[in-house]
Amino acid sequence: MDIQENKSTLTVVPKNNQKIKKIWKTALILLLITAAEFVMAFTMPRGIILYLLFMGLTVWKAKYIMMEFMHLGDEVKPLIYSILVPCVFLFWLIIVLIKEGSDIFNLRWF
Repeated sequence: MDIQENKSTLTVVPKNNQKIKKIWKTALILLLITAAEFVMAFTMPRGIILYLLFMGLTVWKAKYIMMEFMHLGDEVKPLIYSILVPCVFLFWLIIVLIKEGSDIFNLRWF
């Protein structure tokens, strides 16, 4: 019986520099958006504008993650829409449920 030898290093053959550059570009964009969110969190006053900025930047980061790391950007348009449209409705549902829950809480206790 042969003993299988384990190798500890992983090499990608052939090395695709264009894909590696695209991954680093996406990671840099996500880093910049996160840094902008971090700076805004400590410099801007709390309010609806800050919350809208956070939600917009979060959706933008989710778009990049889905398009690049989940390889959705390489798919056909109907498949992209079949995934993104339910996500938009789910995001809207969460906002509405938070608003309704807050209104019910304020009605009962205040």
